[in-house]
Amino acid sequence: MMNRILTHEQIQHIAKRIAYQIYETNVDEEEIIIAGINGGGVNFAKKIADILKKITDAKIVLLKMDMDKKNPLDSGVSTSMDEKEYTDKSIVLVDDVLNSGTTLIYGTHHFLKTPIKQLKTAVLVNRNHKKYPIKADFKGISLSTSLNEHIKVVFEPNNDAVYLE
Repeated sequence: MMNRILTHEQIQHIAKRIAYQIYETNVDEEEIIIAGINGGGVNFAKKIADILKKITDAKIVLLKMDMDKKNPLDSGVSTSMDEKEYTDKSIVLVDDVLNSGTTLIYGTHHFLKTPIKQLKTAVLVNRNHKKYPIKADFKGISLSTSLNEHIKVVFEPNNDAVYLE
C-alpha cells in the first residue's frame, strides 16, 4: 500500500523554499551550479534551477551527475560539464531522497577533487538511515521510517508526488 506523503503543490512550495535558501546562501555569487544526481535528483534540481532563474540575476547552470546508485565506487561518477566549468564556483548537489547517504557522499567526493568555492546539498526527502557522515543543508521534509519502508518520488507534469511504500 502506498501512502501519499507530499502532494504536487507541497513539492512546488518546498522547491521554492529551497531555491530561496540557496539564493540567500549565494546572494553575492555571479554563477550558481545546481548539480542534480541522475534520476529524481535531476528532476528536483530542474525545479529549483527554474525558480532560481526567476529570483536572482546570477547565472544558474544545471549540471547532471551520473552514477550507478547501487555501486558508485565501481562505476565512478561523471558530470555533464567539464571540471574547469565549475572550478571556483558555488555548487549545490541535489537528490530526491537522502537515504543511506551513498549517492550524496560519492557526489560530494567527485566535486572535492576540484577547487570549488562552496558545496552545499539539497534533498526533497531526508530519511534517517545514513551510513555516511553527510547531511542535507537544504531539505524538504525529514522522515523517520523503518528500513523496510520505501520512499517513491514521482515527477510528472502537474502531478508530482512522494509516496511511502
